[in-house]
Amino acid sequence: MISDLAAAARSLRYAGFDAVREFASRTYYGLRSHSTPDPILDAEWDMLVVLDACRADVFADVVGGGEYDFDSGGTATSPASTSTEWLTAVLGSASDDALADVSYVTGNPYSSRTIDTSRLGGYEAVWEYGWDDAQGTIPPGPVTDAAIRAGRTHDTDRLIVHYMQPHFPTVFDDDSGGVALDDWGDQPMSVWEQLRFGRRSVADAWRDYERNLEAVLEDVAVLRSNVDADRTVLTADHGNAFGEHAIYGHPGGVDVPALREVPWCETTASDERTREPSGGRGGSVEATDASVVDDRLEQLGYKT
Repeated sequence: MISDLAAAARSLRYAGFDAVREFASRTYYGLRSHSTPDPILDAEWDMLVVLDACRADVFADVVGGGEYDFDSGGTATSPASTSTEWLTAVLGSASDDALADVSYVTGNPYSSRTIDTSRLGGYEAVWEYGWDDAQGTIPPGPVTDAAIRAGRTHDTDRLIVHYMQPHFPTVFDDDSGGVALDDWGDQPMSVWEQLRFGRRSVADAWRDYERNLEAVLEDVAVLRSNVDADRTVLTADHGNAFGEHAIYGHPGGVDVPALREVPWCETTASDERTREPSGGRGGSVEATDASVVDDRLEQLGYKT
């Protein structure tokens, strides 16, 4: 609540009444939680591919173009509107027996401070060594390679692969002529603040959001050709709001469809050995280095 008040105070300097409306809306939809989350660990899957901050409608639009060998599937109701809430609800509250059969490969830095990773059957924090400082995020490639290694070597029956896209910043070359999103984590305003204060159009940000999803789906295709998983599900931890109900981004504890409705696409994966994964941990930083975690969360647009 204190962080929300601070954000509201900052917003007042730029957006006046609109900022008050957003704060009121976030408070209202935070108190008025009525969605019933769909089960995740109890669902039937061998590999769960989590696309961070992926809206169900954007997934359906991008996949529905016919360029992929799977359809957009259905939707599910997420238990969360942030990654930390999702990690807590899905992994933090699970039994030891359930987690012992799960390997978790993740590019999300929140994993190190949200869940007890020692309870998992396997865990790889790819963000520790695969981070791209120039882009201010972890691109899909290192996550894909780590997931392929895990799929081929881990003894667990279930694999969760958590990509950071389509969450901003972008992972492609932005030549739109506008404000480059690749560096927005280091700028005074995030993409959501740019939208909130009228510095960027929704159409422009939406287009980049779709392109970020297309970029990560290219890696998902590689993953699905190099891991054996008869029951593969593509989903998201939460969505993103682009001004619906006067909300931008994905604030915690907010129950609106733009944040809670996520893809649930059932497909398959088969290891055809088309890729030999490169890289690995090497000279990684330790997850206990709080300053590194804070720095990388800030590059993703979080104020720590």
